[in-house]
Amino acid sequence: MYVALYARVSTTKQADKDLSMPDQLNQMRAWCKANGHIVADEFIEAGATATDDKRPAFQQMIASAVMSPPPYQAIIVHSRSRFFRDLYEFLFYEKKLKRSGCRVISITQQTSDDPNGEMTSTLVSLFDEYSSKENAKHTLRAMQENARNGYLNGSTPCFGYMAVECFMDEAQTKKKKRAEIHPDEAAIVRDIFNFYLNGINGSALGLIQIATHLNEKCLTHRGTPWNKSRVHEILSNPAYIGEYYFNKRNQKTKTLKPESEWIKLKIEPIIDDATFEAVRVLRESRAPAQRAPRIVNSPVLLTGLLKCGLCGAGLTTATGKGGKYRYYKCNTRINKGNHLCDAPSLPMDKFDKTVMDTMLNQILVPERMSIMMKELLSRQKALLSKDDKAKPLQHELDQLNVSRTRLYEAVEQGKIPLDDFLQQRAQKLKTRQEEITLEMAALNRQRSLPIEMINPNKLETFSKAIRKILLDRISTTGKDYLRLLVDEIRITGGQAVISGNTAALASVVLEAKVGTVVPTFVPNWLPDLDSNQGPAD
Repeated sequence: MYVALYARVSTTKQADKDLSMPDQLNQMRAWCKANGHIVADEFIEAGATATDDKRPAFQQMIASAVMSPPPYQAIIVHSRSRFFRDLYEFLFYEKKLKRSGCRVISITQQTSDDPNGEMTSTLVSLFDEYSSKENAKHTLRAMQENARNGYLNGSTPCFGYMAVECFMDEAQTKKKKRAEIHPDEAAIVRDIFNFYLNGINGSALGLIQIATHLNEKCLTHRGTPWNKSRVHEILSNPAYIGEYYFNKRNQKTKTLKPESEWIKLKIEPIIDDATFEAVRVLRESRAPAQRAPRIVNSPVLLTGLLKCGLCGAGLTTATGKGGKYRYYKCNTRINKGNHLCDAPSLPMDKFDKTVMDTMLNQILVPERMSIMMKELLSRQKALLSKDDKAKPLQHELDQLNVSRTRLYEAVEQGKIPLDDFLQQRAQKLKTRQEEITLEMAALNRQRSLPIEMINPNKLETFSKAIRKILLDRISTTGKDYLRLLVDEIRITGGQAVISGNTAALASVVLEAKVGTVVPTFVPNWLPDLDSNQGPAD
């Protein structure tokens, strides 16, 4: 059968210096060869944890596997921990793959398909999760001690600071990094606070105006243009008054930890306390009323798209205080009781606005769409470069048709008996014929979109048009587009992961007139999930 290989190491340093990655691949290739499997693709994840699914290569592999027809029937891993170190997530993706006819096979932890094998596989994944949590606990304890001593834990300091190496012992053998003020960046930080408080030449400046002014002066945020969000991050970050904390948020859920667990690093302030407080008061006074557009407030904006990450059920609308407040609530909780799912209800207005802001400001922007189109075009070119694959497939299909016809004619004419062996042979021919037909259909479908016609101007035009449509207060066209481009919004803890349809997006962009909804496209996830998600809180 056709298979895909998936190899992973936890850090980029391991990928660069360790032999684990090539060893995983070599062992898997040898196993496939020994068992007569054909390697259709290889996915390599360098520097990614297996405790969550925020892995580009992993998401690309899953997206391919759930296509109809799937390009391979199994995903081969060295051990189950390479695929996932979280039992729930492992079972979730394993079930999803099974629905598409794809299995996950470990070459070092092989189990049967019977109930005993399923139980063994679950226990192995459970121990992998336990081991991962124990390692994380000890690693966090060491990082906390490192922070208490004033050293950085590998993360890049916020804008205005830089990581400077220093020796942590008298023998000068062990190096650590401390956060120190970056002179050029610190000057920009001071300007931003000054612009917000005092304006320029007597004219008050908001976040957008400050970003525009900095961009016009060719001042960047570490190589990227300034925007409203980046300016807001500067003005609201207490690090600039010396309050730089480690262990402030849960890395997985992004939720704040209890303040007692925060560890304050000693860094030199860039802004004085009085200036920071004055900016905070001014920001609060300028904050717009928390009132979303009608399309965001609509009770049916996201129904049918929301899924509970805890139990897998859909989320539907619910009300409180006699209809005064509206929420999205898990169907399991509504229909079967809170004891079966404890997923919290989501305030509808706030969550709708979060999703819409994410779509408009992180996904449906020219820069992001350009990346998605390039990746889609790359996959399409890879298919086009394999034109020679279609010819032998067609030749084999023709031969199979001839063989099946001759076999049936021989049975009809009484030349050979229709015994069990002959029935098995006929079934094998039929199965292979269906496999080839599906393979050829997939090749033709993926090569059909003229993605090369999508240029920056077309993306810019589409971005402006789709923004206008999605923010339309009256028309339902925006909701239609949202349902067309978004496949699912899965809520887990304090995080919402938006998965969408890259090919659908390409097809809509290629439409001559934005506004015509085309309902059928090849399924494919938006690449790089990290930038396709918005917090649920």
